[in-house]
Amino acid sequence: MEGEFDFDLICIGSGPAGQRAAVQAAKLRKRVAVVERGLDVGGVCVHTGTIPSKTFREAVLTFNGQHRGAAYQHNRSGGIGHDERPTAETLLSRVGAIVRTEARVQQDQLRRNGVAVVPGTATLTGPNGVLVHGPAGNRELTAHNMLIAVGTRPSPNMDMPTGLPCVITSDDILKLGELPRSMIVVGCGVIGVEYASMFAALGVKVTVVDGRERPLEFLDGEIIDELIHQMRNNMVTFRLGESVEHVDQYEGPPLQALVHLQSGKRLVADLVLACTGRVGASEALDLERAGLSADTRGRIKVGGDYRSAVPNIFAAGDVIGFPSLAATSSEQGRLAARHAFGLSAEPMPDHFPVGIYAIPEISMVGQTELALTRQKVPYETGIARYREIARGQILGDDSGMLKLIFHAEDHTLLGVHIIGSGATELVHIGQAVIGLGGGLDYFITTVFNYPTLAECYKVAALDAHNKMLL
Repeated sequence: MEGEFDFDLICIGSGPAGQRAAVQAAKLRKRVAVVERGLDVGGVCVHTGTIPSKTFREAVLTFNGQHRGAAYQHNRSGGIGHDERPTAETLLSRVGAIVRTEARVQQDQLRRNGVAVVPGTATLTGPNGVLVHGPAGNRELTAHNMLIAVGTRPSPNMDMPTGLPCVITSDDILKLGELPRSMIVVGCGVIGVEYASMFAALGVKVTVVDGRERPLEFLDGEIIDELIHQMRNNMVTFRLGESVEHVDQYEGPPLQALVHLQSGKRLVADLVLACTGRVGASEALDLERAGLSADTRGRIKVGGDYRSAVPNIFAAGDVIGFPSLAATSSEQGRLAARHAFGLSAEPMPDHFPVGIYAIPEISMVGQTELALTRQKVPYETGIARYREIARGQILGDDSGMLKLIFHAEDHTLLGVHIIGSGATELVHIGQAVIGLGGGLDYFITTVFNYPTLAECYKVAALDAHNKMLL
């Protein structure tokens, strides 16, 4: 292998999967390069996706005073409870600073591990080669193994042409010059719900349009109901079961969008945020030159070892599809690198947590009631509400909820579902218990710090225990 190729591994893309694979391979004393088309490393996760959206959310909460004590309380009449609206510049300045810092941290990590970062857009020349079109010209590189980790881009939608100034995607949020007074969010998946709730918390009049009857259908039903209830309290209007026919633009002033629904309804807003899914960003790779192909959504099919149809080419992260989470993409990259060099690697557990950074925050791990019902698994649930917990009172969060699902016979923990403050942190307790095969007895006998939200686990377990005694 040594000397036959320029590198042992080339990672195309420096998002969570590419970055983690590169570092793992470097730890194995392999010669590694990362090809990144952006100005800095980090991919969509750092520059337009996970990090910007979560930082934007923190800026919204900070402006609303929802990070400290009773100030968490939502303004139930709608709006943000301030006499003055924040500017887009104020909110996004913090986002830009965090993005730059995170990119620098990841750049330093790659440098410390001896990973070569090659700027430019990669196209495959064969199973072992890439041509990098960079700022300094074209450069051809070869490697014994390749990892495709190019991530995704917003799915094109002919009914909502993003060439119109009044129609944007989530990748364009950081470019906003001013906050809209009204917004139509098309799509109630994770990204749509997150941004709809954030802008609503800023006093923006938000309407969510989606052809499905319920948002986030993979979540527990009670959690979805609570989310919709809280978002409606913050003046979000849901138009579910509705599809967009086309969008027109009023030249104004002011410039506005006119959204025509297939039902005949018409909606007017300052801005349309199109969140109609994402597709793999694989179209520029010339996959066929390496003997590969992508499906209609740009995704690359891989096996359990993340190996594609070409044995030395691997793929990981969002470009391979579900679950398309930064955390799982990172672990996929690490596992792919180990498989590439013939090392053993335990498969990623099924019970990975899902975090939705809406306002309110949501997280889950394990099974839902619907899934267990379909599988004919007997179960019992226990619920703890934040308003019953001292820490919930201190935080001023009276609507949070933690729900546990236990097997009705052996009492093992099957699922954890949380909505409210700290949900994405709190879920890891349940994740650990599921991973270790624990259940009801653990929570009943364990002492949790007081006052903490972790006490919800004990309260919910006792609730389930009492039901089982009936």
